Amino acid sequence: MHCELKEKDRIGTINPIFTCQPAGAQYASIGIKECIGIVHGGQGCVMFVRLLISQHLKESFEIASSSVHEDGAVFGALDRVEQAVDVLLMRYPHVKVVPIISTCSTEVIGDDIDGVVRKLNEGLLQEKYAGREVHLIPIHTPSFVGSMVSGYDVAVRDFVKHFAEPGEPNGKVNLITGWVNPGDVKALKHLMAEMDIEANVLFEIESFDSPLMPDGNYVSHGSTTIEDLKSTGSASATLALNRYEGGQAAKYLESEFNQPTIVGPTPIGIRNTDTFLANLKTLTGKPIPHSLVVERGIAIDALTDLTHMFLADKRVAIYGNPDLVIGLAEFCLDLEMKPVLLLLGDDNPNYADDPRIQAIQENVDYPMEIITNADLWDLENRVKNEGLELDLILGHSKGRFAAMECNVPMVRVGFPTYDRAGLYRYPVVGYAGATWLAEQMANTLFTDMEYKKNKEWVLNVW
Repeated sequence: MHCELKEKDRIGTINPIFTCQPAGAQYASIGIKECIGIVHGGQGCVMFVRLLISQHLKESFEIASSSVHEDGAVFGALDRVEQAVDVLLMRYPHVKVVPIISTCSTEVIGDDIDGVVRKLNEGLLQEKYAGREVHLIPIHTPSFVGSMVSGYDVAVRDFVKHFAEPGEPNGKVNLITGWVNPGDVKALKHLMAEMDIEANVLFEIESFDSPLMPDGNYVSHGSTTIEDLKSTGSASATLALNRYEGGQAAKYLESEFNQPTIVGPTPIGIRNTDTFLANLKTLTGKPIPHSLVVERGIAIDALTDLTHMFLADKRVAIYGNPDLVIGLAEFCLDLEMKPVLLLLGDDNPNYADDPRIQAIQENVDYPMEIITNADLWDLENRVKNEGLELDLILGHSKGRFAAMECNVPMVRVGFPTYDRAGLYRYPVVGYAGATWLAEQMANTLFTDMEYKKNKEWVLNVW
């Protein structure tokens, strides 16, 4: 077999690709309007994640902590949750949705956040906040299993489970975007608008590309409302873009409300965007308009200018969130590039059953590795010590040191990206995303050619 799927062959982690489950739950929560999450754990479980998200999106937003200290970590800290909910509701009278997000320490000591939510619903909310709509939602995201990817998936499922209600079909399509950027949301809305499809875009963060207004700084909030979440049960169909980031919620809506549901593929590149539009056509009966055929043609023309002369046979390493990594690998293969190393940063046992990975294994005709539970030392070590030759690296900013150490050019893509300006504005999905990605890769290779004086004369006659 040319393509081998295997787990990292050593114990321990050096420079992890992912952070922990609560980070994913926090990212999901910021997509909901009138929502502030409470992370039940140490202060750092909020501080560092909030810093990471703020670095990536370059925006401020609100999230709270129960701020568990040493005594709570030993004897239990449910009283901290009660205090946190009370203080949060007093300080923020507009807040209606309060997820209680667990962490490793509070899961290890066995704090019963489901029980404290019942207690608060029957006590504090009835006594002090009677008549006010407040939804307390326990979300279990212990940090000692899974990753930020599974944490996002769990949180999306739990939000949908809490709110979804049956009702008369509303003609909308639930769109579960997964872990995306504001630019991706904008691009997806554009595609659905061109097809005249009314979408219920869930955990909606387009508004995180926020304005700076004359009356002061703008605190960013997600755009998905409680009504949007409730109406997920009465949608005509559900489309989840990612298998590992929203797939559980999609399957819940399919089984609980008997909705037509499609999960993936992530619409990265021409082929997968074609499939995304075909899936929308299947779910809604709406035709694909000529405007999108033209948009597709413009993208293909842009790719044709680059593929054979500059991108073909370039050897690429890709790391990051699994749906993103697989989508990027499929796109690179379509561009005649050679993804030789895919790094998936957790030990999800379902990767072997992923039909996209199976298709890659069946079709590549050169040596390729897909490493699960990987870290960024797997990348650096293969280049520095094992002779892996690379022309390009695709991944988030955490891999910049490996790229510099190995002297390999790198395109920033994924979460978090904080060492390049404005990347959250640009989509990687759709036809526009395909064009942007290909041109980013080409321009990065062009710059590398110039600095290394490697056939840079080609650019004079291109």
